[in-house]
Amino acid sequence: MNANKAVVLGGRTGLLGRSLVRALEAAGWAVVPLGRADVDIFDSQALAGVLDREECSALFNTVAYTQVDKAEDEPQEAYRLNEKLPQLLGRLARPRGIRLVHYSTDFVFDGRADTPYAPDAPTNPLSVYGKSKLAGERALLNQDVPSLLIIRTSWLFGPGKNNFVQKILELARSRDTLGVVHDQVGSPSYTPDLARNSLALMQAGGSGVHHLANAGQASWCELASEAVNAAGLQCRVTPITTDQYPTKAKRPAYSVLDISRFTGITGIKPRPWVQCLREYVFDDLHYPTELHA
Repeated sequence: MNANKAVVLGGRTGLLGRSLVRALEAAGWAVVPLGRADVDIFDSQALAGVLDREECSALFNTVAYTQVDKAEDEPQEAYRLNEKLPQLLGRLARPRGIRLVHYSTDFVFDGRADTPYAPDAPTNPLSVYGKSKLAGERALLNQDVPSLLIIRTSWLFGPGKNNFVQKILELARSRDTLGVVHDQVGSPSYTPDLARNSLALMQAGGSGVHHLANAGQASWCELASEAVNAAGLQCRVTPITTDQYPTKAKRPAYSVLDISRFTGITGIKPRPWVQCLREYVFDDLHYPTELHA
């Protein structure tokens, strides 16, 4: 087994997967990024063959069914990716002594709290997506996979794939005003930071369920407004309520994650999301320097 070799499921095309590949390589790891074109992720023999051939010490799973509203109409597919796949990965990792790092979501909570959710807070998902992700967590925890690390995260933005922030900026270039939901509050997460901090948590011996995001909280409206301002676009972002923007799946009104356990284990204080957002807008999306003034 190669002590510094990792397989990253979703590492070729995924928003978080790509950032993980870069973070691992920067830390001196040998990395095998896997996409659906490389292997049938539901073929246990094929996956086992990859793990045996690569002799990796760590397996990161960033693959998930994340289309929250569509999941209400496709529950079987959502559970297939969000519960059955992690269950399979646990069965493969355990006998091989491979460290498994699996990502989950803030949507396992119902949003009725008014203080940040700790990793051991009661869960009560409101949507098929949230329920299927929680089922995936339990499928892994029930297997007693050694050194299993489950990282709940939320509101991802970063380079390499379209995301909420990028979509907002694309809309803001052609519109005078944008209405964005203001009564849903969560923890924005910049994928390069999430990837680096995930590796730090794993190397510090973190196991079980952890929460990881950038510091601070925001509503979708605040996140959008900050992005538009940073990009220097002349578009007014106005707050609207969830009732004014109805969706098929119910979302938690408050899903801020308490990340203090991560800091206690690693000694790392994640950067504020506002700082990361500006880095993303300026350095990753390359908005013109003259617009920053």
